[in-house]
Amino acid sequence: MTEAREDSREIAGLHRQGDPMSTRDVAAWFVREVLPLEPILTQYLHHNWRNRSDIVDLRQEVYARVCVAAQTQIPDNAKRFVLTTARNLLINQMRDKHVVPIEIIADVDALGVAIDEPGPDQIALARDELRRLQTALDQLPPRCREAMLLAHIDGLAGHEIAERMSISGSMVSAHLNNGLRILADIIHGETDRREKS
Repeated sequence: MTEAREDSREIAGLHRQGDPMSTRDVAAWFVREVLPLEPILTQYLHHNWRNRSDIVDLRQEVYARVCVAAQTQIPDNAKRFVLTTARNLLINQMRDKHVVPIEIIADVDALGVAIDEPGPDQIALARDELRRLQTALDQLPPRCREAMLLAHIDGLAGHEIAERMSISGSMVSAHLNNGLRILADIIHGETDRREKS
């Protein structure tokens, strides 16, 4: 391995920077220094790219880029150069897949796209629904309401609610099921009564 590095330095030292390397020198360097890195390169690509079917094509593209660059100057550290090339290729691939041409979104106002802000009528409806929900929550039994608030407002898991309320997990489930049933009855019951009137 040390001899290979010395050989590549000798090749690099024999040519002036900017002068193209001979295809034979690049091929010899590639076989000696780059091809043995294939398992490392493949592992790197597998680790950093989701679509496994692209790995062979990506590896070939890395090889092509490495060879083109080596025609100008053979790098001192082949492993670092190959992995840096692979990283840059993956970055470019991600950019290509996620970039939206600026012309598409240049004039948003001309598209007539509605802004995501709710209108006054939507705000009024949402406030009305919140009032109805608060009224329904106030009608729940105290322990049931506490379990519902801990689960759905504070976002606690069942075992955390059980610990906080000093009750069993099955009791937490019972409170939550009972609370949902009662809330549904209260909210839908009010709707039903309004429709019948």
